[in-house]
Amino acid sequence: MPLSEQEQRLLEEMERSLYHNDADFVASVGVSRLRPNYRSIAIGVLLAVAGIVALILGVAIAQLWLGILGFIVMFGGVLVAVSPGKAIRGVSGPSAPGRRPAQAKSNQGLMDRLNDRWDRRQDGQ
Repeated sequence: MPLSEQEQRLLEEMERSLYHNDADFVASVGVSRLRPNYRSIAIGVLLAVAGIVALILGVAIAQLWLGILGFIVMFGGVLVAVSPGKAIRGVSGPSAPGRRPAQAKSNQGLMDRLNDRWDRRQDGQ
């Protein structure tokens, strides 16, 4: 069932508002890309595995302190593994607003294409 003119205008207004608010959000947060720190991931995984082994060993030989120590080591290893990486240098805040109109234009083009595809699909049915 096609949308009425009022519903189409309301939808277009909501889309414009979304584009505007999303662009403001991107500009206010800034673009930061993180690269993973593979050394931290490897050390964290090794600590987590050692912690699991100590935990299981502590339970197997009925040593509470070894099980608790194993859990702490395992938890610390997971924290080390999932710690955020370092920010990639060369990405600065002023470049993000400069790219915002191009991103908005490409997003607008995408929405236009999606709308055209939707219209073609509706006309075909």
